[in-house]
Amino acid sequence: MTTTAELLADDPLWLILLKVVAIFVFLVVMTLLTIWAERRVIGRMQNRPGPNRAGPFGILQSLADGLKLAFKEDIRPVLADKWIYFLAPVISATPALVSFSVIPIGPEVTIFGERTALQLVDLPVGLLVVLACASVGVYGIVLAGWASGSPYPLLGSLRSAAQVISYEIAMGLSFVAVIMYAGTMSTSGIVEAQESGWFFLLLPFSFAVYVVSMVGETNRAPFDLPEAESELVGGFHTEYSSLKFALFFLAEYINMVTVSALATTLFLGGWHAPWPLSLVGDGMFNTGWWPVLWFLGKTLAFLFFFIWLRGTLPRLRYDQFMNLGWKVLVPCSLLWIMAVVVIRALRNDEAVSTQQFLIGGAVVIAVLLVATFLIPDRRPAQDTDEVPLAGSGYPIPPIDLQVPESPPRPVRAGAAGEVERAEGEEAPHGNV
Repeated sequence: MTTTAELLADDPLWLILLKVVAIFVFLVVMTLLTIWAERRVIGRMQNRPGPNRAGPFGILQSLADGLKLAFKEDIRPVLADKWIYFLAPVISATPALVSFSVIPIGPEVTIFGERTALQLVDLPVGLLVVLACASVGVYGIVLAGWASGSPYPLLGSLRSAAQVISYEIAMGLSFVAVIMYAGTMSTSGIVEAQESGWFFLLLPFSFAVYVVSMVGETNRAPFDLPEAESELVGGFHTEYSSLKFALFFLAEYINMVTVSALATTLFLGGWHAPWPLSLVGDGMFNTGWWPVLWFLGKTLAFLFFFIWLRGTLPRLRYDQFMNLGWKVLVPCSLLWIMAVVVIRALRNDEAVSTQQFLIGGAVVIAVLLVATFLIPDRRPAQDTDEVPLAGSGYPIPPIDLQVPESPPRPVRAGAAGEVERAEGEEAPHGNV
């Protein structure tokens, strides 16, 4: 057991319940603030004000929308499966709340005279708990599409299942190098292993793969294909309204907060203060309640990254998205894991010094850059049926072009009862 696990094992029941309530309130409040911040930030990016009526700076707009959803009419389609239609939003939202329980928010503190850690539970397989919750959450989406009794939600749910499975594999592979360097799958142990250096500097490729995978895992733009309005109306929750739709909305934003907090835990040192604040006062800012501030700041930076992507990048095609997951992220992650294993074996045997390792890495990067510039661009195949263009860019008509004759005009009765002659016949004198 880690030190944190031994400390948490002595927590009284009232303190455990207090932590559960605090995590629930934190995630709900973060959801409301993230929705508000997303509207404000994208509004600023698109040169418009965003919400600015409900409360100062529109900060109560998300709360007003939540109350509006609570009082909207709750409908159920006639062809829907009653119980599964009702349980699907619950199955989707519950794992999103549970997965945050293994995230360490801070070190040892004292709450009402009780020594404890700012974490609900510390498991030896904490990372597997997060992956398991992500896997269970997709069942809610699939069941919601199936139970709605409509083809469009079903298509959206199938897209989501393929998407989550694909990018969950890449996300799991990005954990492997972190586990190798930390020597544990406990989230608190991983944070302690980064006391002397953060893993995003040591494992940059794993960090990049995780960042891409977390966007695909949460169905966020530019990977929001299950909710592609242009093709699937509204995705898997098309037939949902009122509080059931609010649960899906809540699950999406809670998952955003969870993967952002997990990225902070795995690659940005968790609750450790950034350099050079970590050197002030012999680590004073890494004790007490200060680490909560650093943890929240790093998590908010990742949430801003989500918003920035939505306001910047267009949505990918489905084939591009799946090719990125299966043909780029997964194979490159496997090669990266092999490289990390070889490097660690050489470092442990002291066969290669740090200087030699850095020189070798610089040479490899230089060779890859030179190869990138020397490889010629692939030109598209010439289309034999392509229409030739003139110098001004307009298509040239063929030489043997024959313009078809105009069809004869139909015969219509005139206003005075006379029959108008078709085009080409000579009209009598006096008629116009």
